[in-house]
Amino acid sequence: MKKWMLLVAGLLLAAGNLAAQNPAGEVRNVIFLIGDGMGLAQVSMLKIEGGYEPTAFDRAEGIALISSYSANNRVTDSAAAGTALATGGKTNNSTLGQTPSGEPLTSMIRRAADRGMATGLVVVGALQDATPAAFYAHVEKRRDTEGILRDMLVSDIDVMIGAGWRNLGKSCDEGGDYAEAFARRGYRVVSSLGEAEEGEPSRLLCAVDEKETPIKAPARGDFLPRAAKRAMELLAEKSAGNDEGFLLMIEGSMIDGGGHANDAVWLLAEMRDFEQTVAAAMDFADRTPGTLVIVAADHETGGLSICSGNPDFTLSESGIDYRFATKGHTGILLPVYLYGAGAEAIHGMMDNTELAQRIMQLLDLTEE
Repeated sequence: MKKWMLLVAGLLLAAGNLAAQNPAGEVRNVIFLIGDGMGLAQVSMLKIEGGYEPTAFDRAEGIALISSYSANNRVTDSAAAGTALATGGKTNNSTLGQTPSGEPLTSMIRRAADRGMATGLVVVGALQDATPAAFYAHVEKRRDTEGILRDMLVSDIDVMIGAGWRNLGKSCDEGGDYAEAFARRGYRVVSSLGEAEEGEPSRLLCAVDEKETPIKAPARGDFLPRAAKRAMELLAEKSAGNDEGFLLMIEGSMIDGGGHANDAVWLLAEMRDFEQTVAAAMDFADRTPGTLVIVAADHETGGLSICSGNPDFTLSESGIDYRFATKGHTGILLPVYLYGAGAEAIHGMMDNTELAQRIMQLLDLTEE
């Protein structure tokens, strides 16, 4: 009996310590995962092709829906949608980080960095692509790589992992190329994930050469979940000495590619890759009190529908037919999955800008 009482007392003490670290479910860290081009049909495909076994999405403690229209189009592109998710403000298609009239919009990552939080970006595509750039750049056109690079250089983001090595070789206004300019600012600049996993840098920029690294899953291997784990590890270490926590955005960039190509095999491989990354983030939340995981999408790509393979429903099995309605984007509502501290604070149906605003409220990043 005494041993049992000691065990209970120990468990209560441990629970009390966790509560002291994270009073009332306070959100300290946010891991914001964006499935580029991911709609509910893509999540359903993952479930069906896994034999209806539980996925990381099934672990969600809350679910919401968001709209994604841009300031000038009912069907958004990644630039406008990324800007909405990053800043809480609407803009025109093709525009990054600024209003249609050209006024800069401040992203949650910029606000977090200004407050002393550790910050990071992990993507499969180039770090200068629309979704990651929406979190630091202010340019009228998403193809303005030079302007995006200039803004990336002064972003103060602590950890950046993705593709785009060749862009870092471009000449920089302050002399040399961008790789050298980042190094002068204290970044460890590397061109492979293996190098990024070595050492304990306070700032890391890993930009792999996309010409040498396969873009498509599964040929890409486990790049995204490995990169995400590395970023979580570094940001947790960097924020361990203060009370500010960290903000990390992770993009499943090539779900969009499978949708644009109307390639169900490629799309499924990307969803499986992204699901592994979502699981890694949720596992991190399980062992790190105060961490909120948010999984959302910028838009749906391909107009994927999941149809019966045979209209005769008296058959014991009709098969599945994956059909695409377009090689572009669609305007459907998008799912949001929430897990961890503060998951109950975001729910219902809202616009993508409101989702961003609620995240910033939870982290106390809103303007006075």
